[in-house]
Amino acid sequence: MSGTGRPLTERVTIEGVEFTVTLTPGDGIGLLALHASVEGGTGELADELAQRCGATRLVFRQSDGEPVHIPSARMGAVPCRLLRDFLARVDVVVSLHGHLRPAAPRSIFLGGADRTAPRLMAGGLASLRPRFEPVTDLALIPAALRGVNPRNPVNMAGGSGVQVELPLLARTTFPGGADVPPRDVADALADGVRRLRALTREA
Repeated sequence: MSGTGRPLTERVTIEGVEFTVTLTPGDGIGLLALHASVEGGTGELADELAQRCGATRLVFRQSDGEPVHIPSARMGAVPCRLLRDFLARVDVVVSLHGHLRPAAPRSIFLGGADRTAPRLMAGGLASLRPRFEPVTDLALIPAALRGVNPRNPVNMAGGSGVQVELPLLARTTFPGGADVPPRDVADALADGVRRLRALTREA
């Protein structure tokens, strides 16, 4: 399955940082990588999962300079035509992020204001146990990683959403190495994305 419609690009400036934004149309599942230049492997996962699952993808990459992390809610508040188009096109948003929590090097946190999508995604990620542990209980997710702000794009599509916070080992081949996600993680996320299709108008 291939989510490879004609890519559209836009240049936007957010808090003084220039981004190139690329939207590739697909189906009603939306894969979002807001911090592809900062959180290694997230942009690559969005690209791979879209190709494998036929999903729509939107990737923000900084054009140049030292990578800067701008919180998701602040990025969602900035005028961006392709972000608006993405949110209008999809029913479910899967927002891919990376975390570096020393106390949780093997935890995959599944946040977002909607709680149905995280539970479905967790079903796909269950195959990663015991190497990685999917966490859906908001009380166990660090506050900054919960993704519940209504201005966070994961909550702005009008349907469902899940913020996937991946530890370093789940999004790069080896610490400090290439930003190539492990094959078993990509497989498990693809399974989760397919489960989320039950929440779309196409189901």
